[in-house]
Amino acid sequence: MADATQLRESTEVDLAEARIEERSQELKRELGLASLVLGQILYIVGLTWVGVAGKIGSAHVVFWLLAIVFFYVPSAVVVIHLNRRTPLEGGLYQWAKLGLGEFVGFMVAWNLWLFALVNTSELGLIVGNFLRYALGDRAAWVGETKVATMIAEIVAVAALMMISIRGLQLGKWVHNAGAIVMLTMFAALLLLPVIHLLNGTLPAFHPFATTVPVISLFSLNVLGKMGFGALGGFEYIAVLAGETRSPARTIGLSVVIAAPIVGLMFILGTSSLLAFVPPDRIDLIGPIPQALTIGLRDFGALAYLGSAAILLTLFVRLAQSSVIFTSVTRLPMVVGWDGLLPAWFSKLHHDYRTPVNSILVVGLLSILLGALSLRGVGQQEAFQLLFSSNGILYALTYLVMFAIPLVGLRSDPSAPPLWVRAAALSGFLMTLLFVLLSVFPIVEVQNRASFTAKVSAVVVIPNLIGAFLYIRAQARRDRLAIT
Repeated sequence: MADATQLRESTEVDLAEARIEERSQELKRELGLASLVLGQILYIVGLTWVGVAGKIGSAHVVFWLLAIVFFYVPSAVVVIHLNRRTPLEGGLYQWAKLGLGEFVGFMVAWNLWLFALVNTSELGLIVGNFLRYALGDRAAWVGETKVATMIAEIVAVAALMMISIRGLQLGKWVHNAGAIVMLTMFAALLLLPVIHLLNGTLPAFHPFATTVPVISLFSLNVLGKMGFGALGGFEYIAVLAGETRSPARTIGLSVVIAAPIVGLMFILGTSSLLAFVPPDRIDLIGPIPQALTIGLRDFGALAYLGSAAILLTLFVRLAQSSVIFTSVTRLPMVVGWDGLLPAWFSKLHHDYRTPVNSILVVGLLSILLGALSLRGVGQQEAFQLLFSSNGILYALTYLVMFAIPLVGLRSDPSAPPLWVRAAALSGFLMTLLFVLLSVFPIVEVQNRASFTAKVSAVVVIPNLIGAFLYIRAQARRDRLAIT
């Protein structure tokens, strides 16, 4: 009986995969290996994470190594394993749906969608902060005035919507350019301390020097953020598997190539930041513009290059958001394929073959959430509220991803190899650490209890709404099937 049930489930999953492959034929396969590698680097190397790591000072090297061993490598192992098995448009949504059931898959897609909304709702704050560093005091009002922040949010999100509607034929070049600019900016950031050292304006620079970290609630909070927060993201490109050439091979290979580059960028970037900025003065919204501004201000006319570099870094941040925005707008499309959202979300643009309605909804909700986040709090606290909330929403999807090899795949009678399961367990525990500690702020806020309550509410309430929507959608689909 058990064998018959397993065979029936395996057949159902095979049929579901075939249907997804058939629907994916409507999409354009624009992504190759080079674009995937650059996309991995662009997406994973968040511009704020060197600032988070810098908060623990010279102990950051030890913490980066711990995060790489216990989260980064395990996540790469699990993503490669799951993508080779199920290289389908929708990525983690498909893995969760086929591995753990439709409800789990829906909630994964829901949380990834919410994550993208929160991420893009931060753009107004980030644009204002970067312009302040690039243009000086005369542009301070952009980052300090809520009206200006919202105008920046609307303009930035509108640009993301246009790029996403145009499709990866354009989007991949924006993403590739963002990755190349990012690599250039990090190279400049890494060279600045060396130049100051040679000029005698910096007494010493030892990028790999470290101290033994102090174990505390604060340092564990930072470790969780350096693990899942900074180093998560390998699975995101897999959402676009249906728009990738030979996805089973190229997505995994892009992970292998990008991983060591990303690790070095984080370690060396944090060391360069600390060469110019003490841990207690790091700006968590724009740590790289902060370091570039300080590092170049003693070079006379060259200081103007700092402004240009900061504006280019802002372009990188917008390109990162474009990767996230483009990927997540595919989720309502694939969920619509399964009948859990109206077919309206799966409607493709006649020429560009992109889910135009899904793109419009994600963009408009991002702007609305950006406006709500500014009510009654300071800029740094607003950023931390969004930062912590969207991190937890994203982390919940990673807990599911790591659970798939641990719990077992419904359609696969053979368990994943032991080393894959060990990697999944390590990644699961690191992600859980991030979730449990992210409700506590790492900057001063007006009321810590209120901050924790807000973060919890932003996570719990939307997930209850998501569960309700799934129940309604399933009931509606069942009624349609009967009629």
